[in-house]
Amino acid sequence: MIGGGTPSKAKAEYFNGEIPWATVRDMRRELITSTEYKITNAAVKNSSTNIIRGGNVVIATRVGLGKVCLLGQDTAINQDLRGIVPIDAKVIDVRFLFLWFVSIAEVIVAEGTGATVQGVKLPFIKSLKIPLPPFQEQHRIVAILAEAFERIDTAKANAEKNLNNARELFESYLQSAFSQTGNGWRLRKLVEIATTFGRGKSRHRPRGDVRLLGGAYPLIQTGEVANSNHYITEYSQTYSELGLAQSKLWPKGTICIAIVGANVAETAILDFDACFPDSVIGIVVNEKLADNEYVEFVLQSFKSVLKERGKGTARDNINMGTFENQKFPFPDVNVQKKIVSKINAIANETQHLESLYQQKITSLDVLKKSLLNKAFSGAL
Repeated sequence: MIGGGTPSKAKAEYFNGEIPWATVRDMRRELITSTEYKITNAAVKNSSTNIIRGGNVVIATRVGLGKVCLLGQDTAINQDLRGIVPIDAKVIDVRFLFLWFVSIAEVIVAEGTGATVQGVKLPFIKSLKIPLPPFQEQHRIVAILAEAFERIDTAKANAEKNLNNARELFESYLQSAFSQTGNGWRLRKLVEIATTFGRGKSRHRPRGDVRLLGGAYPLIQTGEVANSNHYITEYSQTYSELGLAQSKLWPKGTICIAIVGANVAETAILDFDACFPDSVIGIVVNEKLADNEYVEFVLQSFKSVLKERGKGTARDNINMGTFENQKFPFPDVNVQKKIVSKINAIANETQHLESLYQQKITSLDVLKKSLLNKAFSGAL
């Protein structure tokens, strides 16, 4: 069981070599064939790193617990990894050893300790007991699992592709719904179809003042806008009467637009009265001119345009000015409602397909774990 280390970062020349040096960041696939950094012989000589021969197993023992990989070439490792090298390659098959570590990943994760960084200690790794059948039986198990995993991975890739295709189909339909305008359609600004169009207030944010929290008034954040599916139905924070006095209660049916950070241009509709901060724009539609579901779907179809306008140097953001000259297609309200009905029908079917494909992906992961459990309990 071979540990590793990090050469001195103060010596830049140590990191201009040809020897692969692996960290947890390099453990993205089953086989490590390349690393982010390469070091020199001097770096190996003057640090606690060690070179693990290619073909052997490395596991994460600090940061990324549960990760296990095979090495595609001789590779030095840092202190967060440990090489597991058989004393006798005729007693244990390296691939068998690798698959066994994959099968006990959850056991290793559960053993992790540490306030900020989870890790396991060497005595725990040494205490692990591997079931060791005869060498030929190990080969048989490895061959069965390799064939099964190849088929499972193919099936999972197909399911993931179908999942993405279902989402792209909905996006395509959404784009086409607003590109084929006709008689009676008008291009309007959002402010023209709204009775209220504005941002929340900066003092909506609690900023550590517990007096504002814990009441009966829902407080929506940008993450809840982004993670909602057309409607915001859940919330994690509430305001007290004092919080509400410094805020505003937006009515059920308000369209929310997240305007900063990773969630910029994400939209959803309030399914209850709620407050929100200045990182969200609210739109209360004029029902004589617009249907709120229609407006939210239109904004979804323009999301990529709005995101592009919101790209910033520090963090992405859009604002009221983004919509000052932006016009959107609006037919008669009755036509809007018919379009919404069609989009909702497609959305429901898409969600049904997504659910089926996601269930399949989950089932394939469960099957993989089941096969591993059987393999190392003599039941394969």
